[in-house]
Amino acid sequence: MTKCIIVDDERPARDLIRLHLSGLQDFELLETFDNALDAFNFLQRSTVDLIFLDIQMPQVSGLELIKSLKICPKIILTTAFREHAAEAFDLDVLDYLIKPVIRERFMKAISKFTYYNNTIPEQTRIPSSFDNAYIFLKTGKEQTRVFLKDILYIEGYKDYIKVHTPNRVFVAFERLSYMEEKLPENKFARIHKSYIVSLDGITQYNAGEIKIAETSLAIGRIFKNNFLKKIQGYKRG
Repeated sequence: MTKCIIVDDERPARDLIRLHLSGLQDFELLETFDNALDAFNFLQRSTVDLIFLDIQMPQVSGLELIKSLKICPKIILTTAFREHAAEAFDLDVLDYLIKPVIRERFMKAISKFTYYNNTIPEQTRIPSSFDNAYIFLKTGKEQTRVFLKDILYIEGYKDYIKVHTPNRVFVAFERLSYMEEKLPENKFARIHKSYIVSLDGITQYNAGEIKIAETSLAIGRIFKNNFLKKIQGYKRG
């Protein structure tokens, strides 16, 4: 069962999303909120899979709510304004719906959620032994198995990634944030909004960049402290 909440300061907008949800199987509406602060407090104590979230609200905006969450559920934004789309997708939102949300567009967003939430995790297999661990990536029309030990680094480009291995670069329809969740954190590190690297593959590093497979990659400012702590305490093997 997919657990949902609605966060919108306009009651008609909340009621419309509630109506659209009412016809779906396997979706449970836990709560509705007219402000982001109450939603934030609820999320601190409850597990939620999907949030329907307005952007412009008093005190705390929808985008500010997303930025405040360490672990963020999937987000479908509902808004009357188109100009926030670029910033929203930089925050890895699942979809961006313009009010009033028509049923056809709503169903398309739900289909996208179902694809990400159900299909891709079922294709992922990470056994306990790292030497044998692998992940399936959607490369074109096929699913390709990539062993985690072969991954040197991953580049993110919004809706797709490039996975660099010693012998090949895989282009896959996936988001970097998803890979960050699925890869073992004791073996990989996010060093930039666009890069995840294998700790085993790093040959040199300083406070500003790392070197891996003869390639230099910048370390982003907001990732620097966590990366340096991780690499300084890292033991290979």
